[in-house]
Amino acid sequence: MDHGADARPPFRVLLRMEIRPGTEREFERTWLEIGTRIAAEPANLGQSLVRDVEDGGVYWVITDWTDEPAFRAFELSAAHVDNRRRLQPFRTGGEMRLTQVVHRLDPAAEAPVR
Repeated sequence: MDHGADARPPFRVLLRMEIRPGTEREFERTWLEIGTRIAAEPANLGQSLVRDVEDGGVYWVITDWTDEPAFRAFELSAAHVDNRRRLQPFRTGGEMRLTQVVHRLDPAAEAPVR
């Protein structure tokens, strides 16, 4: 990923979510509905929901934004308050980390076969 001279690396939010046992499938469906709406936000650059392989009750949401002010504006929006309300019944704990991507390396192109 080449950020170019004018392009800035994304502002990345890492959200660790501990999910109530037995609600994983419903949580995943609800997150997907919410995530689809978040993807429509102009400042959202993409997101992933990943499940911890060592602790199946822990999920990570990884989402990229154009910059911190755009994320903060979304975080304070009525839409996001509703998102948090919908996810709250599934959660038993978690934390959020705000980060700035420093470097990102895309996979190298495969060497041609001779």
